[in-house]
Amino acid sequence: MGEKLDFIRAELAHMQETKSLINIRTMDSAADGWMVVDGKRVLNFCTNNYLGLANHPLLKQRAKEAIDTWGVGPAAVRTIAGTQALHLEFERRMARFKGVQASMLVQSGFCANQAAIPALVGRDRDTGQQDVIYSDRLNHASIIDGARLSGAKIVVFEHRDPASLEAVIRENLPKYRRGLMITDGVFSMDGDVAPLDKLYEVAEKYGVLTMVDDAHGEGVLGQGRGIVAHFGLHGKFDVEIGTLSKAFGVMGGVIAGRQEIVEYIRQKARPNLFSSALTPADTAACLAAVDLLEESGERVERLWANATYFKAEMETLGFNTGQTETPIIPIIIGEVAQAKAFSARLFEEGVFAMALGFPTVPQGMARIRVMNTAAHTRADLDKGLEVFAQVGRELGVIS
Repeated sequence: MGEKLDFIRAELAHMQETKSLINIRTMDSAADGWMVVDGKRVLNFCTNNYLGLANHPLLKQRAKEAIDTWGVGPAAVRTIAGTQALHLEFERRMARFKGVQASMLVQSGFCANQAAIPALVGRDRDTGQQDVIYSDRLNHASIIDGARLSGAKIVVFEHRDPASLEAVIRENLPKYRRGLMITDGVFSMDGDVAPLDKLYEVAEKYGVLTMVDDAHGEGVLGQGRGIVAHFGLHGKFDVEIGTLSKAFGVMGGVIAGRQEIVEYIRQKARPNLFSSALTPADTAACLAAVDLLEESGERVERLWANATYFKAEMETLGFNTGQTETPIIPIIIGEVAQAKAFSARLFEEGVFAMALGFPTVPQGMARIRVMNTAAHTRADLDKGLEVFAQVGRELGVIS
């Protein structure tokens, strides 16, 4: 028998050989349209800072004020001594903003899925009867992990396919206690949008609970209020999962929906029962972000104008942007090694856009993912287009 860490060394060596080892770059400045990364000033197309709020003066001011009033941390889980009035204020404001009865603040979007899914479905401890989850084939890892933690049966339906959803519901639902349909709202690798209205119709027809992870839709779709607003499904969809680390520019997760469902999850969710509450600074900054979104839709409009312009120009240059419908613009390259080489050359020319390959995306579909934001000016986008064109021709991706 070999030394106990041989498997780790072998796997790291394999990842190095196949160029799949992740090169983690270091941010030396705040997230914004331009950043200093690994000591170099670069145009930032990497972060999820859709509305340019991560470095906004109002959010920073409110965070500082919250520290002066509330300290740096609650020092307890919410169910013991960690729920501050600030948390409750945010939950009220977020529920009103999203047009739902109630919301619940947790530590992150990832935690929100781990909190909600096992609370709603699983396996009965007394009878052993199991529930069933219907999950889109391309759902985010946090949904997959939350579903696995629940102990429920997981059945996959084909990506964005209501007919496939109906087929798997009809086949499986009679065998299980209850069902839950889960989908991402905006799929983060391709930028495509779930047909939420059609998925809702199918789930409602069979009495199946509905849940959407709106991580990349909040602040982007529905005039900033998310995918449920985009499809006019307020008061109909059972559970909305959100994250405050993308368009809101801060940190935290949200579970929103009907009052009785949110209260039930609050009583059952392990991240709520066993992990400390979100910090006052984060909570206050998130409240400031809600203020800005309620006051004006200008940032959302600028985000979409930037995305529309950049996508059209990239396609004119000859790049493959896939099926995106949102400010997430994938530039499909093909093999991981070439995508990584493309990303490295972009960085050398002053553009920060990382390569994504298997298993994050399918084999042969490695890409550069461009995240458009409201923090970018037209001059920034033109600079990015110029560099993409130069590197694309140099590496033979475009002619």
